[in-house]
Amino acid sequence: MKRNEHFVVLLAAALCAPAAWSAPTPAETRFMAKLQQAHPGTKFTEVKQSVVPGLYEVWMGANVAFVNEREPRYFIFGRVIDTVTLTDLTGPKLAAAQPVGSPSDAVQPAAAAVAIDKLPLGDAIKTVKGNGKRSLFVFSDPACQFCRRLEPELAQMKDVTIYTFVVPFLGRELPQAVLCAQDRSRAWQDWMTKGDRSSLASTAAQCESPLDRNASLARSLGVAGTPTVIYADGSRTEGYAPQEEIETRVAAASGRQAVAATASPRAARPAATVEARP
Repeated sequence: MKRNEHFVVLLAAALCAPAAWSAPTPAETRFMAKLQQAHPGTKFTEVKQSVVPGLYEVWMGANVAFVNEREPRYFIFGRVIDTVTLTDLTGPKLAAAQPVGSPSDAVQPAAAAVAIDKLPLGDAIKTVKGNGKRSLFVFSDPACQFCRRLEPELAQMKDVTIYTFVVPFLGRELPQAVLCAQDRSRAWQDWMTKGDRSSLASTAAQCESPLDRNASLARSLGVAGTPTVIYADGSRTEGYAPQEEIETRVAAASGRQAVAATASPRAARPAATVEARP
């Protein structure tokens, strides 16, 4: 067995192991402290030694990463796929980490295409860039380090409307402070791109916000971590991606959407005339 293949097998075993809770070992406690010192802006909820030598399983709410014990700078994210059975080995464990929802919160497979026309866009923070003719839908948590890395990449995009569904995967206080702000969009951008809290509401603020609805929506769509980006054709990517990759995927999704519209019987019908109003 090649070295890389052996590593993947061991990593898969770590992800599929029963998630029985046990008190942290001294080594795990020390590594938790090391992580908190290296990444003071990230909320770590649990650290466990994995079966992969030198790697720890690091949980940040509903997000999991694998981190080398000697170098906590680098985090390994992603899904492990069994290429023989075509089984997603990571998804079930991530789904199990989500808060339990109501019986109506049925979780779809993570790869299921999203019905874009059914998304409750009124619950999202809307950001229009240029003519806004393209669409992008993002599930993001303001306490998520990789969401904050993604935001400057999204800021470089042109002619796109971005709908951001704020979710509380890493705690409620910060998302609620964003959604209770007088100007949600400004509060979101100031915090995510500058680390500026001045536009946020008090972390103790209570207001009617879509936070719980967004969390329920994420569960129903199988969104197991943040950031998750959903494109116009219902496809998705999970985790941080550079602006160039997102642009490529947006273009590809728009092309698939156009082909599907052309193939639809409705495409042959005359388009209804809608009067534009200011």
